[in-house]
Amino acid sequence: MSGHNKWAQIKRQKGAADAAKSNLWGKLGRRIAVESKKAGGDITLPGLRAIIETAKKTNMPKDTIERAVAKGISADAASLESITYETYGPGGAAILIEALTDSRNRTAQEIKHLLTENGLTLAAPGSAMWAFEKSIEEGYVPKTTVPLSDTDSAKLMEVLEKIDAHDDVENVYTNAA
Repeated sequence: MSGHNKWAQIKRQKGAADAAKSNLWGKLGRRIAVESKKAGGDITLPGLRAIIETAKKTNMPKDTIERAVAKGISADAASLESITYETYGPGGAAILIEALTDSRNRTAQEIKHLLTENGLTLAAPGSAMWAFEKSIEEGYVPKTTVPLSDTDSAKLMEVLEKIDAHDDVENVYTNAA
């Protein structure tokens, strides 16, 4: 009965937790680099400060945060940019996808492909943004919500998981109830 001892169980749980933490820290590091570039490395500006506070809440090490800030003000960070994609999901729920990428064209094509696999298409800029308002702490908050049936809700959750699994995607927001 291999794999049934205490160490094997701890190893599986720690491996899963470490993978999730690494994914989150990678996304936060990219976001810090972009905000650092906008702020010119000044950590007292609100946009960068908010992202750093979020990183600290997730127990991101201080030296990792400092490296991300330094990467933002270096010449390498010029290639990272933030993009927001909009679409409508099952049941008419608006979906906003925030991505951070070094290649706008590649990411756009990958997101389009991912959406078409799930029966969705990209919406025109601003067509789904009306359903949200920007908040510094929470990102986008829905102004109105759309009630969904159980089948539409299940389809939406499946689509959101696939989108969120993409490497360049930072956050996904929806106004589904």
